Amino acid sequence: MKWVCAISTKVSLEAAVEDVVQQVLAGLDGSSADFGLLFISNTFTSDAPRLLPLLAENIQITNLIGCSGGGIIGGDQELEDKPALSLMVGHLPGAQIHTFHLTDDSIPDLDSSPDRWYNLIEVDGSNQPSFIVLGDPFSFPINDFLAGMDFAYPDAIKVGGLASGGSTNILFCDHQGSYQLWRQGIVGAALWGNVTIDAVVAQGCRPIGKALQISQSDRNIILSIENRPPLETLQDLVNGLSESDRTLAEHSLFVGVVMDEFKLQPEPGDFLIRNIIGVDPRTGAIAIGDRVRPGQRIQLHLRDASASATDLEGALAAYQKRAKLDHPDQSSQAALLFSCMGRGERLYGKTGFDSSVFTQFFGEIPMAGFFCSGEIGPVSNTTFLHGYTSVFGIFREKQ
Repeated sequence: MKWVCAISTKVSLEAAVEDVVQQVLAGLDGSSADFGLLFISNTFTSDAPRLLPLLAENIQITNLIGCSGGGIIGGDQELEDKPALSLMVGHLPGAQIHTFHLTDDSIPDLDSSPDRWYNLIEVDGSNQPSFIVLGDPFSFPINDFLAGMDFAYPDAIKVGGLASGGSTNILFCDHQGSYQLWRQGIVGAALWGNVTIDAVVAQGCRPIGKALQISQSDRNIILSIENRPPLETLQDLVNGLSESDRTLAEHSLFVGVVMDEFKLQPEPGDFLIRNIIGVDPRTGAIAIGDRVRPGQRIQLHLRDASASATDLEGALAAYQKRAKLDHPDQSSQAALLFSCMGRGERLYGKTGFDSSVFTQFFGEIPMAGFFCSGEIGPVSNTTFLHGYTSVFGIFREKQ
């Protein structure tokens, strides 16, 4: 297995394509390009129809997916709001890759059998695939898709993100032997055989207070927490914080839903972080950005640069420790980074923070990705669409 990543900041599309192709071909050193991931900044959107023909003239990549983004990641660079093109290519002997493009009218209903999903994706569950999914946020029911994929492929890792930063988004995928461009739906890749993907999800929050049980709810509205109005519980907790945390809670307070019902003492990584989207002062109810049910436990969380950095380091350290135990003879070969538009320089005050922390743990392995308007990754074996999150997809050999 060999991976090569290249990034270019040349403002001419022709020059940028030539730049990344030359870097990739030099790195491959004659090896075949079996799989590619292409990410372009929105400054190239008007030139997008010329991109794929230019790429095809210069390099043959057997399987390719990609999209546009408000910021582009390649190597140790996170380039926000500026022209950039990133291409990562893998030589993957012993691996199988299948790419696909789907539109909203092709999705089976959630009562469909796994076979309906296997036929749609054209990949059987017995192959034990991993998935990369890139989508347009305006034209596709991504949450229904992820729920269906988890049902059909329950053990498969699914990572990815939604194109960002533009009113018109671009998706790329090879289809029937040629590169094609779409402006709606999703593109994806299934990988199996001698390649697999591990996921690391860093949601960027720290818990405050203690885990509390929901006693009454209606869809995404929490009506009672431990038989008290939720707003009263929230106010009591915030009043007990330090002055700096109370100030932070005014604009960066979130709810973490405990995902493992059997874990008595949940830790970072055990929560699905969701926005508080409204309160009713009259009843004390609060609404959050996901459905909840009575009996579930929640814990309030705060997010700032320090909490995000600590959460990121903790998530990567936990994965590194787990990887050494589970597959000590295999090392990480390459990585994808899907990071929220609200992270990066906007959060940390400097560029390249998430990728630099990853490098501290895993060295300078090839990395590509983009800044998303929604990040896709698992929490407690269920795949979710996140916000304010960084999701890493880490490639390694399976055998």
